[in-house]
Formats: sequence, structure tokens, C-alpha cells
Amino acid sequence: MLTILFACVHNAGRSQIAAAFFNQLADPAKARAISAGTQPAARLHPAVLETMREAGIDLSAARPQKLTPAMAAGASLLITMGCGEQCPYLPGVRREDWRLRDPQGLSAAEVRPIREEIRQRVSELIGREKLGK
Repeated sequence: MLTILFACVHNAGRSQIAAAFFNQLADPAKARAISAGTQPAARLHPAVLETMREAGIDLSAARPQKLTPAMAAGASLLITMGCGEQCPYLPGVRREDWRLRDPQGLSAAEVRPIREEIRQRVSELIGREKLGK
């Protein structure tokens, strides 16, 4: 079982979206996703909750969590999204950086294209790594 870790600064938008889509689309016997942030926010961005609900995923129970070295060390792949130098580098853990616009303070209309770009990237990742259902 592989663990994919999606990390961003506040764990209130991009990484939450990515983990949710990954866990919806990937074969749970092959991989799972978790998400975390270097400086977790108090809650998810309202527009993220709204746009994910539109996509059929309820994130109302999701809570931002702190990215710890132990959490990152347990990952097979670390995908960072805008945390730059603040995200850990771990020898032996593959890392990708997805440059995505931060949804903080954006309207639902502005978040929808970000959500769709993340869905597409997650789908490509699952296909590339052969983690589909």
C-alpha cells in the first residue's frame, strides 16, 4: 500500500482537494492519500467546501493538520503545492511540485478551475502510477 502525501501551506484548499480526489479515484487496495500543511489554517476555505460539494465530495469534516517529518517519512510520494522551502526534503521520498493558484480568499467561481486542474493532475498521477480501480 502506497501513501501519497499532498502538502501545501495551510492545508485548507489545494492539498485537501487533491487528497479527496485521489481517495475517490484510486484503488484503495493499492494506495491512499493524506494531506497536511506547513502552517495549518483553522478551517478549510469556504469556497473549497462549496466547490467540492458540487463535485460530490463532502469535506465538511476535514480539518487542516500539521505536516510533520514523521508523516512525510511514511509517504511513498510527496506532492507539494506552493509551500516551497517550508516543505520538507526527505531522502528516499520522491517529490513533485504542482504549481497551483492558492484558493484562499477566492470565490467559488474562481476556485472551480483550480479544482478541475487538481482533478486532472490527480487522474494523470493515478494513471501514471497504475493506481486506478
